[in-house]
Amino acid sequence: MSEKGPAGSRPESSVDLRGAALAHGRHLSSRRNVLHIRTVPGHEFLLQSDQEAELRAWHRALRTVIERLDRENPLELRLSGSGPAELGELSAGEEEEEEEEEPVSRPLLRLGGLRSSSRSPEGADQNRVRNKLKRLIAKRPPLQSLQERGLLRDQVFGCQLESLCHREGDTVPNFVRLCIAAVDKRGLDVDGIYRVSGNLAVVQKLRFLVDRERAITSDGRYMFPEQPGQEGRLDLDSAEWDDIHVVTGALKLFLRELPQPLVPPLLLPNFRAALALSESEQRLSQIQELVGSMPKPNHDTLRFLLEHLCRVIAHSDKNRMTPHNLGIVFGPTLFRPEQETSDPAAHALYPGQLVQLMLMDFSSLFS
Repeated sequence: MSEKGPAGSRPESSVDLRGAALAHGRHLSSRRNVLHIRTVPGHEFLLQSDQEAELRAWHRALRTVIERLDRENPLELRLSGSGPAELGELSAGEEEEEEEEEPVSRPLLRLGGLRSSSRSPEGADQNRVRNKLKRLIAKRPPLQSLQERGLLRDQVFGCQLESLCHREGDTVPNFVRLCIAAVDKRGLDVDGIYRVSGNLAVVQKLRFLVDRERAITSDGRYMFPEQPGQEGRLDLDSAEWDDIHVVTGALKLFLRELPQPLVPPLLLPNFRAALALSESEQRLSQIQELVGSMPKPNHDTLRFLLEHLCRVIAHSDKNRMTPHNLGIVFGPTLFRPEQETSDPAAHALYPGQLVQLMLMDFSSLFS
């Protein structure tokens, strides 16, 4: 737990506590004073403090937030174990003593924190906690149920392109549009745009926010996708993303993490054969035909990206990014084989050459 930052600051990450359960964590860690948090989507966290009083304060604060969220934005589904009781004895039974498990019908130590009416042996306490935890895990709702209820949605990074576009009702992912709009606005003249890497930690922070689709109010509280009026929350022009290389790094990461590359791997041998044709008109015609055969989300996203890169090239006198340089950057990502080839050197050149050709003949290919 960290202290609150200055007004208007944003936390590094977020956890959806709606319906979450709080429990003793001594059965999961050999350290003392451990609090176990389990969320409805299935994420689990351990908090540890050297001071028992501090951990109790954390428990009270977390319980208050969980109860408030349950009132303001309730879920049909919630986990048991985060009731109103105070956290019980945290220091009891820390040492590991393996004993024979007691029947589940025996009285259980409340995970919410009720004190046991009679002092039990340390090993028995641990076994009772284990038994109840097993039952809680067994009751965990299936992934499909959470998705149907709207509690879980496919993330943006690593999502199938067709599924993402279908979900957003477009043929070009919204995140791609946002990144390209930001670069068009303030990155076309930046030296080494797309070649220079952004701060990886900040890129990952942007990825986290995009995947979680969270917005933060002025008082630091999170707003959830279920609440209306939250469309277009991500502002890539804010001071947090003032380094344009973070935006370009996130866009390249999105393309790299597509489960299927933007250019379908089945077409790679055909693209390579077309590139090897000696007659330029025939070569261009073959590539145009292959591009036209791609699924619409792939075709439209590729066109949108290449059209943007043509604008980058138009400023090459300032950013020094030529078709050749952009081919080196984007070729291996756009023309990625489904599996690693036995001869990487054979795959190293032609993807960049294909991107370079597509940029130089963009008008003819996408007319």
